[in-house]
Amino acid sequence: MSMRPLRYPAGAAGHPIARAIATASRSTRARRGDWADLFAWSVNRADRLPVFRQIYLQIRSAILTRALRPGMRLPSTRALAARLAVARVSVVAAYEELLAEGYLTGRAGSGTYVSTALPDLAVRSPSGPAKPRAVRAATLPRHARVFEQLLEFGRPPDAVPFATGRCSLDERTSALWRTMSQRALRSLGGAHLGYADPRGLPEARAAICDYLRTARAVRCEPEQVVITSGTQQAIDLAIRVLLRPRDQVWVEDPGYPLTQAALLAAGVELRPIPVDAQGIDVARGIRTSPRARAVYVTPSHQYPLGAVLSMPRRMELLGWARSTGAWIIEDDYDSVFRYAGRPLASLQGLDDTERVIYTGSLNKMLFPGLRMGYAVVPHAVLPAYVNARNLTDRHPPSVNQVVLAEFMREGHFTAHLRRTRLIYERSRDALAAELARGAAEHLAVDVPEQGMHLIARLPRGVSDVAVAEAARESGVATRALSRTYLRASPRSGLILGFTGHPMRAIARAADRLSRIAAEHATPGLV
Repeated sequence: MSMRPLRYPAGAAGHPIARAIATASRSTRARRGDWADLFAWSVNRADRLPVFRQIYLQIRSAILTRALRPGMRLPSTRALAARLAVARVSVVAAYEELLAEGYLTGRAGSGTYVSTALPDLAVRSPSGPAKPRAVRAATLPRHARVFEQLLEFGRPPDAVPFATGRCSLDERTSALWRTMSQRALRSLGGAHLGYADPRGLPEARAAICDYLRTARAVRCEPEQVVITSGTQQAIDLAIRVLLRPRDQVWVEDPGYPLTQAALLAAGVELRPIPVDAQGIDVARGIRTSPRARAVYVTPSHQYPLGAVLSMPRRMELLGWARSTGAWIIEDDYDSVFRYAGRPLASLQGLDDTERVIYTGSLNKMLFPGLRMGYAVVPHAVLPAYVNARNLTDRHPPSVNQVVLAEFMREGHFTAHLRRTRLIYERSRDALAAELARGAAEHLAVDVPEQGMHLIARLPRGVSDVAVAEAARESGVATRALSRTYLRASPRSGLILGFTGHPMRAIARAADRLSRIAAEHATPGLV
């Protein structure tokens, strides 16, 4: 059966798929030359979209704009495929998707038709072609703008010096991890085939607990350990459980921007507390906001300045939390890499009233792709914390936990940390020496006794933001120290990660950075 040619209102006649369907619906005597102008469109092989998807989108568009009207019969899949010079399977796939979505209907023994029960998705004008209904453009909700402002810290860092957070794996650790991973996958059992404890596997939590007791003097039992994807998730869960909108929270100033943003996103009120050589100024915090609900602190290696919270201030902070009922969120993110003496015990280990949630990262101890950290949670908070973890992410990946537990249980973890400390210490010393040789007049390097980054201070009057931008354009990754300040008077300097970069790359990047610092230098004292 043949159909009369479709007639379209002005503006719709040029619709390519509509022309194709109209022509395919004519008598089979129609000459192939009628389709010549459609070949380039129909089989646009340079397009990233699959052919069936191109056909689907064009037919749907023709239906929505009423170029193809309800009740119109479409050509057979075979006929349309021949006219468009495509495989029939592409047309069949397009038709099937349109049928499933209700744009088309099939009539047994008759063919495929445009549905007569379409929603009113287009507004028709009596004097012209169909016009799309006006819609309001989507806008970002006001409360979500805090996330939009984190472009610098949200994008993945470049794999060049001196990006922070990069790790090194020596051949021994790499070989052991590969072997143990293969073993875990070969023996994949029932524990991996269903949902598990949100806290993590018992053997992994027990191994982490044993390590924390020995290395960081943490007071914990395996049941209190909750495995997370890293410190950021551990802290986010603490925020969800402990805080309400408009609660006041102390934060270090300067401090870690991502955690500050997580607190702001939760609607809490930040109370920036200055940091000096002894860490956060607890007395200032008590004067500024004595009834704060919580404090976020990096006591073992203050980010970014590197100070260690002194013992008197640790006791003062714990006393304040005890007397006011406040909570302490302790971020012990990289203090395990200490290059002189022994680190102070964790703040949590000094707490006898369970006011501290202790968090740490295995991603920095091993490698960020592991995506594993932990929280040691007070008993009073534990049920809520575990349920929050279950709601947001069910449970951590089980295969990696099996590998980690074996790696720690067999003593490879502590051996890996010993070897890695030596590697990182050499990298730290190499960077400090290169900067001292090339830019001593323009960069004053604070050589840290622990951690994975150092601070290179700039002379007064030199913009660290401008230097960091110039360094980035030169292929050197840095972060401006001034951007980590909230209310305290910002110091000009650069945050430089010295781990996970080859020695030769460190030397070359240090030379470029020295020249950039010299170009931006102005008279003044560091």
